[in-house]
Amino acid sequence: MYGTIGKMKIKPGEEENVRQVLSQWENEDKDTIDGVVATYFMVPDDSPGEMIGVAVFRDKDAYLANGNSPEQHERFMKLRALLESDPEWTDGEYLSL
Repeated sequence: MYGTIGKMKIKPGEEENVRQVLSQWENEDKDTIDGVVATYFMVPDDSPGEMIGVAVFRDKDAYLANGNSPEQHERFMKLRALLESDPEWTDGEYLSL
């Protein structure tokens, strides 16, 4: 499995809008995004206004295909408008130990 972990800084007052955008993605992921295994979002206890997102894909090819699609760009731009800056991304292979 392959994917990304992203750290996001949300604009003040936009937390609920971010949750709505991510909820919409969650509903779409299972039905329309090829290769997605799971997505998770966390609000860290010690970092108000931040969120951590985790996306898991079947493999790197599926991850890259999604990342390069116009549909994903459109989804991301809706989220990006609610953030202070671009997320900090860490891409890589997920290990099952």
